[in-house]
Amino acid sequence: MIDLSVHNIKGENIGEVSLRDNIFNTKVNKYLVHQAVKRYLANRRRGTASTKNRSEVRGGGAKPWKQKGTGRARAGTNSSPIWVGGGIVFGPAPRDYSFSLPKKMKVAALKSVLLDKLENKEIIIIDKLSLEENKTSKMVEILKNL
Repeated sequence: MIDLSVHNIKGENIGEVSLRDNIFNTKVNKYLVHQAVKRYLANRRRGTASTKNRSEVRGGGAKPWKQKGTGRARAGTNSSPIWVGGGIVFGPAPRDYSFSLPKKMKVAALKSVLLDKLENKEIIIIDKLSLEENKTSKMVEILKNL
């Protein structure tokens, strides 16, 4: 069992609490944490980048000019990618970037993060967090005491 001290909002040590070994008896798996963060960020992506190809661009029904006799280059449609305002070739299309992780991997990643925080002494246990009035200045004062 791992024992951590319990503090009140004044920063005074008022006791100890025992943490279960089944959460903190593992090693920190940085690769697993990386995968979990990557999944979180990928699932947040919108994936809405899009362009119009030559069939989706407005216009381009008739030939701009006849095939021969004008001295200009051949042209079949003004929605061609060669033309200004024409379609885009192989442009981005909307897609889903999300992926999932097995439940055991998610839990193991969370345990790894908690263990890392515990090893770096970044976990503080507070007995009771109650404010008389909801003021930022009061919360800043409490955080300074801890």
